[in-house]
Amino acid sequence: MERVIEKFLEYVKIGTQSSEESTSTPSTSKQHDLAKVLERQLKEMGAQDIVYDKEHCYLYASIPATAGCEQAPVIGFIAHMDTSPAVTGTEVKPRIVETYDGKDILLNQEKNIVMKVADFPELASYQGKSLIVTDGTTLLGADDKAGVAEIMAMAEYLLQHEEIKHGRLRIAFTPDEEVGAGADYFDVERFGAEYAYTVDGGRLGELEYENFNAAGAKVTIHGRSVHPGEAKDKMRNAILMAQEFQTMLPVSENPMYTSGYEGFYHLDQLHGTVEEAVAEYIIRDHDREKFEKKKENFTRIGEFLNQKYGAGTFAIEMRDSYYNMKEIIEQHLHLVDHAKEAMEELGISPVVVPIRGGTDGARLSFMGLPCPNLCTGGQNFHGRFEYACADEMEMIVKLLIRIAEKYGEKHD
Repeated sequence: MERVIEKFLEYVKIGTQSSEESTSTPSTSKQHDLAKVLERQLKEMGAQDIVYDKEHCYLYASIPATAGCEQAPVIGFIAHMDTSPAVTGTEVKPRIVETYDGKDILLNQEKNIVMKVADFPELASYQGKSLIVTDGTTLLGADDKAGVAEIMAMAEYLLQHEEIKHGRLRIAFTPDEEVGAGADYFDVERFGAEYAYTVDGGRLGELEYENFNAAGAKVTIHGRSVHPGEAKDKMRNAILMAQEFQTMLPVSENPMYTSGYEGFYHLDQLHGTVEEAVAEYIIRDHDREKFEKKKENFTRIGEFLNQKYGAGTFAIEMRDSYYNMKEIIEQHLHLVDHAKEAMEELGISPVVVPIRGGTDGARLSFMGLPCPNLCTGGQNFHGRFEYACADEMEMIVKLLIRIAEKYGEKHD
């Protein structure tokens, strides 16, 4: 299983950041750089049915069923190749901290960048294990190259060990998950799996089949600019009116004050002038009914302010992004049960938690491919203090193999 670390260290050095500003697919051409490497490696290890969608940067492949398991359900494993645009992923310099001592980690002596236990207390639980870190100037890319490496290591191992019984497996690597477009051109019919798992979670044991219902909203405020010396009863400051809109949202439903299953309104961007301002929001809630009420409340605030300032002053554009995959997964709970059983058989304590965000699996579930999410062994995603636990990554390869076995056992 140590091959997973070798693969991971290779993949994180390939820059694959996606872009929120781009209108192309994939959003950055450099994502193809990793796709080409993976395609070559899949061919070398003997995978079958390899299809590289060069237009959209999706990569599909198969691991054939072992003898006697041909009738087992086809199970898929999926990870995304892009990394977050939040922090640079160019020239990543990974380093393994062997037998971590539980203390602060000096990432970069020259720039005095230190990952402190006081800031990240969960570090203490990794004492005695090996951690993969950066030099503190880039993210690591464990989200989701850890998942990519684990799936590739699983595929390689199964192709080399035909004595392990399993049905036909499908694997896929996608672009642009970090900018919400990972499932845009995913070909569910071509993929051909009955069920799948995304491998895109956090620490060992995490198993997720609930996520936010999500919407994005853009509020455009039309003001009136007048010379401030003559502004009395004439000026309408769009920036101040945008602030007024924000103050009418529930203070307690700000992401800074929520956790667990609590939803929120998040002001993500605000820019503009006296004449016009634009506020961009994301709206989230696990509960579909509460989600719909949040959107209704958001719209009502705009209507109230339009009554106050005049029709058309506040223009709201709102679009749903994805929904809670729990609605779909509850109809196929064997996916959760088999994953939990596989974890327990390997001595892993399952931790079933709701995702306070989204996942490709949510959209794929509503596209006809029920798809809960598995752990990768990574932590502190989207930042320069991101790290991955090598010991956990090796265990997760075993977990993927065991899940594949469990579906094969019932049809052997």
